[in-house]
Amino acid sequence: MQQDRHPPGVTRVRAANPSPLTLDGTNTYVVGGWVVDPGPDDAAHREAVLAAASQGVEGIVLTHSHPDHADGADALAARTGASVVLPIEGDEIGPLTAIATPGHAPDHVCLLMGTTCLAGDLVLGTGSVFIAPGEGSLSAYLDSLRRVRALDLDVLCPGHGPYVWDPAAKLDEYIEHRLYRERLLLEALDAGARSEDELLDHAWADVPPELRFAASFTLQAHLEKLREEGRLPPGVRSESDRESES
Repeated sequence: MQQDRHPPGVTRVRAANPSPLTLDGTNTYVVGGWVVDPGPDDAAHREAVLAAASQGVEGIVLTHSHPDHADGADALAARTGASVVLPIEGDEIGPLTAIATPGHAPDHVCLLMGTTCLAGDLVLGTGSVFIAPGEGSLSAYLDSLRRVRALDLDVLCPGHGPYVWDPAAKLDEYIEHRLYRERLLLEALDAGARSEDELLDHAWADVPPELRFAASFTLQAHLEKLREEGRLPPGVRSESDRESES
């Protein structure tokens, strides 16, 4: 299948840290002598990454600082002598150029190499990305999706899951999915729903029980967005409202 082939110049090494949020594990990418997102601090994964970087490690690059992507960085740096960098907008690191894509995390970047995008947690190979209230921002995330959608890309290399060989379709799907959830949420609010359970039951009715906890955080991110836009009706409090009262 096409999604199983590697983009030119990219090798994927998958960490053994599967979960409902990490799918079948965190993807580490080796691009020349550069290791992108070294993953969890796991000795077996580190050895696999070193085997993939058979010509040596020039540097270690992070798309963001979440533990499942970054915890292995220090041990890999100690082993190789390479530096760790979390770049910002416009930084060029080896063959990679960083573009700021906040939303999932405030420090999130995507890394471009020609028409290949190492996308971190901007997208998953399958399913949707977790946006936590407070640290995350749904408004910023949608802006980041639209920014990457405007690029001429051949492939997205996500932090979890398979390669995405139709980037435009995936990004359109992601944008529409978030707006669809927002429409359902507004329907529930217009009908008088105010409690978390009522809102989840209407707008996230298709979510399996094991992911309802993640949906509850995503709900709070949506409520924060509506509050920022002045569209949150009385009687509903976002997580940031609760924190300001504590």
